[in-house]
Amino acid sequence: MREALYITGHKNPDTDSICAAIAYAEFKNKTHPLPAVPIRLGEINRETRFVLEYFQVEPPIYMDTVKAQVGDLNIDKTAPISSDISLKMAWNLMKKNNVKTLPVVNENNNLQGIVSMSNVVSTFMDVWDNNIFSKSDTRIENIMDTLSAKLVHIYGDKPQLTGKIIVSSELNDINNIEEGDIVICGRSPKIQSLVIEKGASLCIVTDNASVDAEVATLAKENGCSVIVTPLDAFTAARLIAQSVPVSYVMTRENITAFSTEDFVDEIRDVMIETRYRSYPVIDKDENVIGSISRYHLISKNRKKVILVDHNERSQSVHGIEDAEILEIIDHHRIADVHTGSPIYFRNEPVGSTSTIVASIFFENGIRPSKKTAGLLCAAIISDTLLFKSPTATSIDRLMLRRLSEIADIDVDKFSKEMFKAGTSLLDKSPEEIFHQDFKIFNIGGLKVGISQVGTLDIESFHPIKQDILQLMERKVRENGFSILILMVTDIIKGGSELIAAGEEKEVLSRAFNIKLEGSSVYLPGIISRKKQVIPPLTSTISNLNRT
Repeated sequence: MREALYITGHKNPDTDSICAAIAYAEFKNKTHPLPAVPIRLGEINRETRFVLEYFQVEPPIYMDTVKAQVGDLNIDKTAPISSDISLKMAWNLMKKNNVKTLPVVNENNNLQGIVSMSNVVSTFMDVWDNNIFSKSDTRIENIMDTLSAKLVHIYGDKPQLTGKIIVSSELNDINNIEEGDIVICGRSPKIQSLVIEKGASLCIVTDNASVDAEVATLAKENGCSVIVTPLDAFTAARLIAQSVPVSYVMTRENITAFSTEDFVDEIRDVMIETRYRSYPVIDKDENVIGSISRYHLISKNRKKVILVDHNERSQSVHGIEDAEILEIIDHHRIADVHTGSPIYFRNEPVGSTSTIVASIFFENGIRPSKKTAGLLCAAIISDTLLFKSPTATSIDRLMLRRLSEIADIDVDKFSKEMFKAGTSLLDKSPEEIFHQDFKIFNIGGLKVGISQVGTLDIESFHPIKQDILQLMERKVRENGFSILILMVTDIIKGGSELIAAGEEKEVLSRAFNIKLEGSSVYLPGIISRKKQVIPPLTSTISNLNRT
């Protein structure tokens, strides 16, 4: 996996979360050496999907964790080998790359086996197994490479070496030759001819000796291949077993390999149990891309992450504690994300994180692209409800005006289309409605969940109100919430119906000095979760804790 900056909004992403991540990635790609990749932590809601399709922008990729994975490590990039190369070549590659094992792959680059130094050494010890070539299906090309030999004559396209290995330096040795044998002989044309006439499948001439034309013709007539090596007979006999292909000695069964998607914490335990020198690494297509050892786990690379539109662990990506947080761009309260070193943290009391991102563009003299300007417009409109929210500021208005000129959109017309596309509740399930924009907070030791959904027609919500309340009560039981709140915001009237569940739902009554009618109440003028709901809840819970 390439090293990158991952820019992420919060879970259950809204339009501001998605658009801010995409826009800030564009800014970083213009100013930072590492590629910036916007990611998302959940499904895209209807409003955001409309925005992305309107400006023809692809959604961010989905990532469910930023925990360190094998793909984040600086693994050894030693190329895998083919199963038909010689042991000598495999040995040379191990020494050249200073590795103890090599992955063996098939023609599709899929893992086929593992060859190690111990595999090679054990074969050297069995050098006088005279039938090793017939057992291993050794190619004549391997023998030529191992003995640095040159070709005089080769019989057929793929000569079969089925016999035993014999060194024949004297006439007395000729009687030991049987049909199909591989014979190492000297410069004597007489012995060379006798070797061929006895039916040898391969005649290996040592000491760079010449081969007479008559001998070459005899080899062709008798179906014998002939090669010449600069080595003497003793050295050739000692080295020839290294011609055996790695397929003969490699380990094929019970191979422990890791995927680039495997988590570092999990493979550490496997390494402790198996204790091999190294392990092959495969990608998602099962192609071998290198190898890994325990050494690589010492200096693991953490994913580099930038958080936008949140700074609360419960709202952030899984594994955030295992990542390196570089920056936070947000417009919410400062919460509980911890970092190991100082970072760039920009937190402003504006209506939208995208307002801050737009400011960063302009402060650095960089003009966002037309598409990105459009996304930022949509996010500001969405988060401020076109400035009906009390969170809206003059900075939001200024940025929207500048961005709309770049994006070339009619703000009022676009807003109506966007809200219409995103706020209909008629064909949505209770789960879809509740999780459209859901956030979890830890307030004074209480686990608080607050969802908000905006609509142009609040009457369309009433038929499914009871179903949603049942869903909320189930979530309270299953997930341990102290209080769960759903804000159904009427964009036209500028108010919200608040539905509450949980043992501590009376906190809502105290916070707003109202009485719940069953489990809900309509609060005119309340449309901001961040500025109008969280603060009074926090204050009320704090007062209760003190008493």
